[in-house]
Amino acid sequence: MDALPKLDLKGKVSDIEWQRRVDLAACYRLVAHMGWDDLIYTHLSLRIPETDNYLVNAFGVAFDEVTASNLVKVDLDGNILDDSPFTINPAGFTIHSAIHEVRHDAHCVIHLHTNETIAVATQKEGLQSLSQYSMFSLPSLSYHGYEGLAVNDAERKRLQSDLGNTNHMLLVNHGGLTLGPTVGDAFMRFYDMQRACEVQLMLQAAGKDTIAVPKSIQDNIVAQANVVHSGATGGQKAWPSLLRKAWRLDPSFMD
Repeated sequence: MDALPKLDLKGKVSDIEWQRRVDLAACYRLVAHMGWDDLIYTHLSLRIPETDNYLVNAFGVAFDEVTASNLVKVDLDGNILDDSPFTINPAGFTIHSAIHEVRHDAHCVIHLHTNETIAVATQKEGLQSLSQYSMFSLPSLSYHGYEGLAVNDAERKRLQSDLGNTNHMLLVNHGGLTLGPTVGDAFMRFYDMQRACEVQLMLQAAGKDTIAVPKSIQDNIVAQANVVHSGATGGQKAWPSLLRKAWRLDPSFMD
């Protein structure tokens, strides 16, 4: 069995880059803990502030093996910028680079292949207003049709156009995607969308008539959420507790 190379970048990169590395590594571990990972596939990316450089997982490293030091720093074209023994999946970074190129507010992008997001994305009616969780996704939700593996540069423009200014996307036949100004925001947006898809599928499996949330209530949910979070975002409120959870599960993500 081949062991992963041991890296230690703490103190060798800027404090702000190190904190971003810790946040993103924690997010990878939490995604694995939630059962949302897909072996070595799918990606979470995070912009390093004041740069056009991004952190992404090394290709071949499982999500529960990701550490702050073994994340790979790349530019918008996917070129590796640091002295890393790892490579990245260039096809996997295609989606992320396309989004980072046009959405400068989206410092973090999460793209995952969960069963539930694939299933709901592939239903003609898409995500429906059947739970409180869906209320957080529906006001800012877009869809992108399947075009095969993301290796075609021509798809980038279509993906960018379909995404627009939304923060949640369901990719038909493919999975889900969320973005946010922080890791916490992107994670909580995916959490809500994932739970919304799970509940929808459970209700459909029950085969009973359902009660949709009225449009008047849907329109007021965002304002209500601002009251609940006292002007902060759900991601900002939740992330410190999620970091603590990641540390309790396995503090090695901070290496």
